[in-house]
Amino acid sequence: MSLSPPAASPLALAALILGAAAIALAPILVRLSDTSPTASAFWRMALAAPVLWAWVFASEPERLSRRPGSWQLLGLAGLFFAADLGVWHYSIMFTSVANATLELNFAPIFVTIGAWLLFRQRVKPLFLAALAVTLTGAAVLIGPNVGGSGQALLGDGLGVLAGLFYGCYMLAIKSASTTVSTARIVAVSTTAGAIMLAPYAWLTAAQFFPQSPEGWLIVAAMALIPHVLGQSLIAYGFMQLPASFSSLSLLTQPIFAAFYAWLLLNEILGMQHFLGGAIVLAGIYLAKRAS
Repeated sequence: MSLSPPAASPLALAALILGAAAIALAPILVRLSDTSPTASAFWRMALAAPVLWAWVFASEPERLSRRPGSWQLLGLAGLFFAADLGVWHYSIMFTSVANATLELNFAPIFVTIGAWLLFRQRVKPLFLAALAVTLTGAAVLIGPNVGGSGQALLGDGLGVLAGLFYGCYMLAIKSASTTVSTARIVAVSTTAGAIMLAPYAWLTAAQFFPQSPEGWLIVAAMALIPHVLGQSLIAYGFMQLPASFSSLSLLTQPIFAAFYAWLLLNEILGMQHFLGGAIVLAGIYLAKRAS
């Protein structure tokens, strides 16, 4: 009897890689948007919500589960999702696209810590080693910004904070996923997030509405490509492939983001950024193996 892992479906693997490539476009579109960071985060969710609800009603027209706490958990997920995007979109404006994307991927670290604190799930020694590796990589990655531009260091701090909020979002949807489908989770949390972010974006954004047809096209692309298409492709890939393999494949997202930033924004990274990024990716991968 063979003990090797099941062969990866070429279609599922392609979906994962394309999903990572689609999500990696988000920071580029944020930079290109003519709206303020919180406004672009709002429009991303607000324009994605109708498409996600169309997916829900087309695939499963039955009513949402009445399990007590489901709506509260999804509302909480929406709150964390709004905080994640609102903070992350700001981080992209202050630090490099590659740094912001890597820092968002700290989420698995926070998920494991949260599961230990909230659900008393045991933390394995491998996770502690992964945490040490990730923190070392973060120090190398952020090192060039220490003592330099205060804005760049602020952007890195906001990127890590966004990873914390995204980890909280993942914990909330994990708790709701036992009785609510993936399509409904994404649709409800996106809608709730848009509603919660709307007043904050309106009050704080220097430029709330896009100023041109090109501006509207950019926020629409932000909603459709990273949010709807990217998340859908990744969900499909995760359903078809082993979790550890899927997680490893998603670590290509920062690589795509760095390539897009170089190609479209002329953002050049130094050797210290590459070294720190490689160490962070290794730590995140170890953390996912340990969780």
